[in-house]
Amino acid sequence: MLQDPVTLARDVLLAGAAAMAGAINSVAGGGTLLSFPAAIAWGLPSTVANATNAVAMAPGALASAWGYRRELGGDYRALAALSAPAMVGAVAGAAILHHTSQRLFDAIVPWLVLGATLMILFQGFLVRGRDVAPPTATRGRTLGAMACQLLVGVYGGYFGAAMGIVMVALFAMLPGDIQSRVGLKNAMAAVANGVAAVYFVASGLVDPHASLIMVPAGLIGGLVGGHVARRSSPRVVRALIVAIGLGVSALLGYRALAVRHV
Repeated sequence: MLQDPVTLARDVLLAGAAAMAGAINSVAGGGTLLSFPAAIAWGLPSTVANATNAVAMAPGALASAWGYRRELGGDYRALAALSAPAMVGAVAGAAILHHTSQRLFDAIVPWLVLGATLMILFQGFLVRGRDVAPPTATRGRTLGAMACQLLVGVYGGYFGAAMGIVMVALFAMLPGDIQSRVGLKNAMAAVANGVAAVYFVASGLVDPHASLIMVPAGLIGGLVGGHVARRSSPRVVRALIVAIGLGVSALLGYRALAVRHV
């Protein structure tokens, strides 16, 4: 049976947002600011939209990590050291979301979106000049990166927008150039998103219909879209995400206030 035009248009827009999010996440981060509001507009409650989006972005993150395997340069020590705190943090963040009421999350999420948008806006200040003098590997730097990765993992499991930008800045305390940091960021995003996705599916927070639309679209975005995004002007991509993020945070904030006063 054919879908009616309105439903088909909604599904196409949701798939397109997921694909764009997968592509943007493969380069820097912030794609959730496109796919999360698209899932809400599709008709999902905010907590379900957040969980479904995490599941949708996980395969794309894994594909992006594979695409950056050369940039990682076989740095398996960093991968091993950071994977455990990323997993623990993601489980903790997902559990916090699971036990957060819909009303509370609706009140918090506009600030999360605004904070993620501001991180993207000031992304240049976070990563500027980091490749001038690459740090040497020390035990203290590694332990510091692991502790920070744990906190980022909690945020990633709970919401995750702009998580990649924070990690690129975080990994400046480790040896390597910007490309290796992007590769490491993609790997840790795949770990955090994957673990959170498993938790959300097991907890029944994921919408099956929406995930069937978003997962393949996000995967294609992570595989193919990243190549296109690398050729696009970073300023244009960042400006687009910031504009959408500011608009979404204002809209979600207005909706939360309206619901509170009903």
